Amino acid sequence: MAQPSHLRAPHAATGAEFGADVDPFAPAAIEHLARRYGSPLLILDLERVRAQYRRLAAALPGVKLHYALKPLPHPAVVAALRDAGASFDLATNGEVALVRRLGVAPSRCIHTHPIKRERDIRTALDFGVTRFVVDNPDELRKFAPYAGRVEVLVRVSFRSPQAVVDLSRKFGCAPDAVPALLELAARLGVRVAGLSFHVGSQAGAPDKHVEAVEACAALFEAAAQHGQALEILDIGGGFPVEYRDTCTSIEAFCAPIAAALARLGPGIEVFAEPGRFIAAPSGVVVAAVMGRARRDGRWWYYLDDGLYGSFSGQMFDHARYPLDALVSSSGPKYPSVLAGPTCDSIDVIDEDIDLPLLDVGDLIVGRQMGAYTWASASEFNFFPRATVLALDRGRLVEDEWP
Repeated sequence: MAQPSHLRAPHAATGAEFGADVDPFAPAAIEHLARRYGSPLLILDLERVRAQYRRLAAALPGVKLHYALKPLPHPAVVAALRDAGASFDLATNGEVALVRRLGVAPSRCIHTHPIKRERDIRTALDFGVTRFVVDNPDELRKFAPYAGRVEVLVRVSFRSPQAVVDLSRKFGCAPDAVPALLELAARLGVRVAGLSFHVGSQAGAPDKHVEAVEACAALFEAAAQHGQALEILDIGGGFPVEYRDTCTSIEAFCAPIAAALARLGPGIEVFAEPGRFIAAPSGVVVAAVMGRARRDGRWWYYLDDGLYGSFSGQMFDHARYPLDALVSSSGPKYPSVLAGPTCDSIDVIDEDIDLPLLDVGDLIVGRQMGAYTWASASEFNFFPRATVLALDRGRLVEDEWP
């Protein structure tokens, strides 16, 4: 069948795969890219990256958004956000190296890992990052040799049973431990610029954010009464996206948070660390059927991507991605199983899905798969990770980044 004219790649010099008005996640566009580049693929849409950033910025007016690289540290994504005006949340030397290579100004970065090695501190300082996060006395003491060169945020723990991943279990001090840390910092000569928290990834409701903002506001007031002026509140991330289940719109989710932030005292700068909300809707994964078998009344389809690859987020991030078969059949659907390519029996993506009858080479598409997928994938069993195609208004930009 002839390829639709709006999908035919123009002259190679333009770098375009299809017209700027074509949605790269549309079935015809996905089929074009799979024919051209094979599978598995992670297709990234940089226009969606920018749209998610703008949408969250509008929902949290006045909040400086620091994109957290962890869920999707792809150079094209970082560059798109750099050009959109975003700041960045760094946690490792590799992330420091990436933003440095892409020309991000260090003044737009914070280093938020609460536990650091000496070389982690030195690497960030060498780049020019001077704002760090601590959550205990031992970490605070690591900055004594750099007093006068750095400032820190004290991370406070607020446990959230509504979050899919409870990040305050591993990091953060109890609220009542903050005054002692402020006193220790004063003795060490280390400047504390403010407080931070992260109520958990994929938060189910904004209640815990609001509670944390209000608790931190009280800590700010108590510090001021002791002559310690705190100027920054970092509210972390956790902003939800929709997978198989519906979730609150980001506008409704952020409204009570914005209201709580508006009640903070004057002169307090507010940061946030969005990762998933920006990255997840910006990527789809495309996998092809390698083989099939009829077992116990169900069709088993073996794909060229699985739990050790792009679907690693099902193991590590507890996500269940929307899946569909990219076939034109309008016939009946059958109980089916989607399995990954490795020889490990745990490598099963979905054991309870109804699909049309598929053949070798047919495509399965996973939606909302930009975050915690390719980033945490391995090459176990020597199956390669998905090829990343970053597209900007129809133009492939992946190869532009060193």
